[in-house]
Amino acid sequence: MDIITETSWLGFLIVGLGTMFLIGELLVNMRGLFAVLGIVSITIYFYAYLNDPANFTILLAVYFIGLILILIDGKLLNDGSLAVLGLLSMVLSVIIAAPDIYTGLYAVIGVIIGVAVSFSFLKVFKRREMWSKIALKDRLTKEAGYSSMNETYQALIGKTGETMTDLRPVGTVRIDDSEYSAISNAQFIKKGTKVQVEQVDGTRILVKQIEEI
Repeated sequence: MDIITETSWLGFLIVGLGTMFLIGELLVNMRGLFAVLGIVSITIYFYAYLNDPANFTILLAVYFIGLILILIDGKLLNDGSLAVLGLLSMVLSVIIAAPDIYTGLYAVIGVIIGVAVSFSFLKVFKRREMWSKIALKDRLTKEAGYSSMNETYQALIGKTGETMTDLRPVGTVRIDDSEYSAISNAQFIKKGTKVQVEQVDGTRILVKQIEEI
């Protein structure tokens, strides 16, 4: 381990590879191969710089907690909030473990580059299904064999109704004695205004105000 502690840029290489493989394992289905390579790399980094077993365990745990937060975000939330916290957790752990500012900086750059490079695996290996919600390759259209609209909502196209609330631009409209959530085309439409359905995308109803003659 002496060669690692004496050469700052090796921390960059080890952390970069470890992060790349671990994030890559979350993105693509490699049956645990990337996970093993990533765990070994990251463990070597923390072991090389931390002599205290307690600090080694804590900071290694902080790094992997960050990875778990990214996993939870991709599996459940898909809004990026936990993924950002996870990335910050990983960065913080490698900074604290570093013996000096230069090694810490190299390690942070390794985390960032490792995450960025890991997305290149999506072009080569099979994507994990958990990311399909935020990284769809194909638009779901009728021409591709899918139905992107609920038939009930599709039938509303061209129909007229009345706004039950102000559209700012989202609100409620009544069409054929039924109420629906609708959105205007970036326009403010007052309650009680006659509107017409212009477009439907799934359950998203776009309406326009009917100009009175």
